[in-house]
Amino acid sequence: MSPWQPAWFDGAVASARMLAWRGVEAQHVVSTMRLVDTPQEQDLLEQLLEASKPPTPASARQQHYLLTTPFRYRPMHASRFRPARTPGQWYGGETLHAACAEVAYWRHRFIADSEGLHGQVLLTEHSFFQAQLSGPCIDLTAEPWLHNRAAWTHPSDYSATHAVAAEAQAHGAQWLRYESARAPGEACAVAFQPACLSEPAAGLERTMQTWRCKATQQSVLFTGGAGSFYWEFAGP
Repeated sequence: MSPWQPAWFDGAVASARMLAWRGVEAQHVVSTMRLVDTPQEQDLLEQLLEASKPPTPASARQQHYLLTTPFRYRPMHASRFRPARTPGQWYGGETLHAACAEVAYWRHRFIADSEGLHGQVLLTEHSFFQAQLSGPCIDLTAEPWLHNRAAWTHPSDYSATHAVAAEAQAHGAQWLRYESARAPGEACAVAFQPACLSEPAAGLERTMQTWRCKATQQSVLFTGGAGSFYWEFAGP
């Protein structure tokens, strides 16, 4: 049975805007610095690494790389609105707390799913930044979509969200606004294509914040300029 009624799509796609925070692990420069001795060697190594990656979509080559990077890959694992091995999507949270909550969940999952990391403490540094989403959107936090909130926020079953994302794109939606499954009551966004993403008015770099993460199999702690957030996990 479909998690929505066909009539729900009538007039559901509408132009909308949202500022969203996204967090990315900031280990790449530190990792490559271990292999080089001069700035010139660092630049060369970065160029070699960039050349080895899948190309940026042609339509997005003028955008900031933090807005386009997810679209370069086809991750092996599924995400909330994307089946495994399909083109990447850009995810963000309306608040720093929501964005940290999503990253914290996947830090926990990474340790829980990696047998060699059981009992270990994982320390990482993350860069959080804001982006502007705008364009044709469906808001899953509004009526009538809210009637099926349980399907959109299920902690592990993505069948309904994969289906609604495919149908939304068929109806012309470029992004979705939805409730976070990791920070209930807070909003998140997923962009299906880079065209609906841009830098905020102040500039992406001006919004950048550094947060540090301490993750174990049982808990995740984030600390940064805005304070700290903490989550406990009962199991994988």
